[in-house]
Amino acid sequence: MSKASEVTGQAAGRVASIHLHPAKGGEPLTSVDIIHVVAGKGIEEDRRYFNRGSRRQVTLIEREQIADHAAAFGIVDFAPGEVRSNLETTGIDLIALLGQRVEVGEAVLDFYAPRTPCHKMDALCPGLRERMEDRRQGVLAQVVRGGAIRVGDAIRLATAKESD
Repeated sequence: MSKASEVTGQAAGRVASIHLHPAKGGEPLTSVDIIHVVAGKGIEEDRRYFNRGSRRQVTLIEREQIADHAAAFGIVDFAPGEVRSNLETTGIDLIALLGQRVEVGEAVLDFYAPRTPCHKMDALCPGLRERMEDRRQGVLAQVVRGGAIRVGDAIRLATAKESD
């Protein structure tokens, strides 16, 4: 299936894992099975970043991209949550959806920009931050319509009705 056909019509991808930032910066993210997102505010359970007045409300990256980065460095794989993204996905090219509204579980997210890798990527593996540039780093999203997002939920383009 081509990447273009993956994002049209039916479900194109899935939520592989969900992660919350710790209260104190630099500590590992916590894996959870469900989150609740609120329009314009972000992830309700992520108290460190919830309702901060920023468009950066949810971060997403593909597990396939993470595996590719690991292989480039001769690492078996990075554990879920290690690359510090809220949602890790499978079966979908997130960068191809930039500028669009995407249904993730019950929510609709506006994929508005590529994710900016932070210095913590080089702490995980020297050179990872640079490797994650140039459309290989996932996306930033703003919550347009709130709802629950669960591990295993479908990810697909939102229709006009769904994104209202």
